[in-house]
Amino acid sequence: MLKRNSQGPEVAALVEDLRALGYFSGARTDVFDLQVAQSVRALQMQGADIAGRPLVVDGIVGPVTRWVIDTRLGRLPRPRPAAPAALPAPPKGGSATGRAALAVAMAELAAGHGEVGGDNRGPHVRRYLSGLVPEGSNWCAGFVSFCFRESGRPMPFTYSVGARDILRQMKAAGHLIHPTPQDPPQPGDIIVWWRGSPTSWMGHIGLVHSCEAGVLRTVEGNKTPKVGSFVYTLGAISKLLGFARAP
Repeated sequence: MLKRNSQGPEVAALVEDLRALGYFSGARTDVFDLQVAQSVRALQMQGADIAGRPLVVDGIVGPVTRWVIDTRLGRLPRPRPAAPAALPAPPKGGSATGRAALAVAMAELAAGHGEVGGDNRGPHVRRYLSGLVPEGSNWCAGFVSFCFRESGRPMPFTYSVGARDILRQMKAAGHLIHPTPQDPPQPGDIIVWWRGSPTSWMGHIGLVHSCEAGVLRTVEGNKTPKVGSFVYTLGAISKLLGFARAP
């Protein structure tokens, strides 16, 4: 297990792996310092274990995080995707535009769409990226943009492949919301996380499916090779930047 203040060749190898995956841009080092820990957390924020569960974002490289790194670098075979689990119909609530986008997201999930033929690659990823960035780029924001574009409703933001850019656009339009346990997120709301650091350009984004009894369920792209559904505890969501609701 590698964590803050670890030193040696294993840390140096980890740093180069993080660099190869685009999470580390600093100088070569064999010391597990704050920058390395932040890079590990950024990777964990977009990772899931072999069962499809989100990784614990703790900045520690144990066997599960190591498995994710080695799998993404092609050292281990990717697990055969399980048949996508059908999500129940979302509860009432949310805006008509958000619910329409969520319906598109749920259809993509049910169809098993996502990466084909490599990390961040394939025809579905190209659809989500919409020619704005090259195939091979992160596609979580492109997926959310695609869902709103294909919803049949007016786009509440300009199509974007940047999670923070979508949140910025929604904030400028006055569409940020501040949910509480008494007034939880609604189906079709946008949820955005930070990666790297709260002030970096990196982020991650998804759509809320439901929030009941303090349990938040989402539909997200680019956390696993396929569009997936994930569960969080409201009030304990790591790296949360905010929520927005389409009008």
